[in-house]
Amino acid sequence: MNLDQERQAIREELETMRAQGVRRQDLSLHACKRLFFDLGIRPSMAAVRDLTQTGSASDIPKDIDHFWERIRNVSRVKVGAGAIPKALEERAGELLGALFEEAVAQARTSLDGERTEMRAQISAAEQRVRDADIRRDAADEAIKRSEARADAAWERLRALEGELLNATTHGNVQLEGLQATTRRLDQENESLRQRLENEQTTNAALRDRIDALHVELRQSTEHYAQQIKDAVAEAERRVKPMLVELDSLRSMASTYQSGVRDASRKEFEFIQQIAAAKARGDRLDAQLREQSDEVDALTKEVASLRAQQGIDPAIAGLLCSLVSAGRLSDEELGMIGTAADGQVSLPTRCPKCEEGEPELSQVDHRFELLCPECEHSSGLGESRLAAVSQFLADDKPAEVSARSF
Repeated sequence: MNLDQERQAIREELETMRAQGVRRQDLSLHACKRLFFDLGIRPSMAAVRDLTQTGSASDIPKDIDHFWERIRNVSRVKVGAGAIPKALEERAGELLGALFEEAVAQARTSLDGERTEMRAQISAAEQRVRDADIRRDAADEAIKRSEARADAAWERLRALEGELLNATTHGNVQLEGLQATTRRLDQENESLRQRLENEQTTNAALRDRIDALHVELRQSTEHYAQQIKDAVAEAERRVKPMLVELDSLRSMASTYQSGVRDASRKEFEFIQQIAAAKARGDRLDAQLREQSDEVDALTKEVASLRAQQGIDPAIAGLLCSLVSAGRLSDEELGMIGTAADGQVSLPTRCPKCEEGEPELSQVDHRFELLCPECEHSSGLGESRLAAVSQFLADDKPAEVSARSF
C-alpha cells in the first residue's frame, strides 16, 4: 500500500471516530500515532491538520507536544522498570537524553519552518483582509449610490402610484360606461336573436309550403301533360278510321249515286267530330298555357322567397340600419350570413369620393363592393350585408370604434 492510500485509510479512520463522538484532541493524537509509528513521518501541524481537518493554529501544536510528552513518559517508564545495572541505566538515560535533545532540535527546526509558513499565511491573510477592506469600501460606495438610486426610485414610484391611481379612477369610469354599453348591446342582441329565431321558424314553414307547392305543381303538370297526350292519342285514334272511312265513302260515291246523300251526311258528321276534337285540343292547349303561366309565377315567387330567405323586411331594414351605424361586429355579421341579403340596398354614392356609384360583384360565393371612380373597395365579404358594412366602415374608423365602446 502506498503513502497516499495509507493517508486515505487514516482519514477514513478519523471520520469513523468523529462520527462516534471522539474529541478533537484524541483525533489529533491518533493522527500523530499513525504518522509516527506506521508511516515513519514526524508529526507536524500541516500533516495533522490535513488528516483531521479540524483544530486551530494554536491547538494542533499543543496536541503534538502532548503526544511527545506521552512518548517520553512511556519511554521513561520502560527504562526504569527493568532490573539492569546502574551503569547501563545511566548510559540508557544519556542515550534517551540525547534522543530527546535531538528530537527537541528537530521539533524546533520544524516549528521554525511551520512558523515561517504560518507567517506567510498570516501575510497572505492580511493582504486578503486589506483587499477585503478595499472591496468593502467599494461596496459601501456602491451601497450609497444604490441608496440614492433607491430614494429616486421611491420618489418615482410614488409619482407613478399617483398617476396609477388617477388612471385607475379614469379606467373605472370608462369600464362602467363600457359595461353599461355592453349590457345594452347584449339586450339588443338577445332581442334580435329571438326575432331571428322566430323568422327562421317562419322561414322553415314557408320552405315546407314551397316544397309542397313544388310537389303539387309537378303532379299537376304531369297530370295535365298526360291528359293532353291521351286526348291527342284519342283524337288520332278516332280520326284515322274516320279518314279511312271517308275515303271509302268517296270512292263508293262515284259508283253508287244513291249513297251520295248518306256519304255527305256521314262526312259532315265526321267533320263535326274532327272540329270537336280540335276544339277540345285547343281548350287543353289554352289550359296548358295557363298552367305554364302559373308555374312561372310560382317559380318567380320561389326565387323571391329564396332571395329574401324568410327575413321580414322590417328586420332586414333594422339590420341594414345597424350595419350603417357600425354597431354590428364581424362575428355578428358572420352569424347573420346571407339571411338578409335579399333586403340589402346598396349605397348610391361612394362615401369617399361622393361621385362614383358602387358596383357589387360576386367571386366564389363572396361579395365585393367597389367604387369605379376612386377604386374604394370593401374587400371580399361572406354576404352582401358584410360587404356593405365594410364598404361604409372603411371611411369612418374612428366613429365605429367610438360606438363599439
